[in-house]
Amino acid sequence: MPPSQLNFITGNKHKLAEVQAILGDAVDLQSRSIDLVEIQGTIEEISKDKCRRAAEEVQGPVLVEDTALIFNAFKNLPGPYIKWFFESLGHDGLNKLLAGFEDKSAESVCTFAYSEGPGHEPIIFQGRTEGKIVPARGAIAFGWDPIFEYGPAGQTYAEMPKAEKNKISHRGKALEKLKAWLLEAADSSKA
Repeated sequence: MPPSQLNFITGNKHKLAEVQAILGDAVDLQSRSIDLVEIQGTIEEISKDKCRRAAEEVQGPVLVEDTALIFNAFKNLPGPYIKWFFESLGHDGLNKLLAGFEDKSAESVCTFAYSEGPGHEPIIFQGRTEGKIVPARGAIAFGWDPIFEYGPAGQTYAEMPKAEKNKISHRGKALEKLKAWLLEAADSSKA
């Protein structure tokens, strides 16, 4: 049965706004800022572990998100560790990492994990978007958005209007899967 209210574990107001814009009224989303330990592992392992920890902390249904930025030249790195790479190096430093490589292609990956509560196995919803790493362009308000260029648009995430970005982004794709699951679960519970 889908939750009527869901605790989204984030302290990032920009991320919260994107999630609310995409999910709409599919669920009553409440933001909770909890500092969770993050294990090392694959994107999916990290997301599931965070979700289990959050469900224990909240004692109820939770949604956690983990974002990865994969440089194809680096064989899946920085991946789920992009937050720390970005905090240490910034936009220019991330570009410099790829200076010696012809391949500037990248993939943005967003993984949401949902759990009904303590003891329930998390369910994963993942979205991926292909692009490339470019010198920073656009508003510098949201992480590495200014250096990730979506190919067909020729724009970085930071240059796109929010509604357009939400349609093609890794987060938008993952949330569409979550939204479809929530609506299907709601329909099933009515039957």
